[in-house]
Amino acid sequence: MLIQTRTIVVQAGNADQVVERFTQPGPMDEMEGLVDKTVMVNRRKQDDHEEVVVMIRWESIDAWKNWEKSDAHIQGHRDSKGKTPPEFVVSTTVNMYEVKAVKPGLASSK
Repeated sequence: MLIQTRTIVVQAGNADQVVERFTQPGPMDEMEGLVDKTVMVNRRKQDDHEEVVVMIRWESIDAWKNWEKSDAHIQGHRDSKGKTPPEFVVSTTVNMYEVKAVKPGLASSK
């Protein structure tokens, strides 16, 4: 399994806009190998900013690579080329994690 995280820091009061963007239906939703997409807002309040984390889980590295090479993904980048991010976005960080182990809680096996 491969997990991609996208941490988006926005000016306070704008987290809902990011959540809406990442929960709208899109071509990624139809990709074979997509496990799920989780959108989270950090509960720790800051005076001037909010943090949204999008976690996208893929069945495999190959499934993610197929998305990266897909016409829909490439077209999305072409469509956004030259556009500046919304002014309320402070920063975006993307990370990729290869899952080495998943250990369920003991209560989930009952």
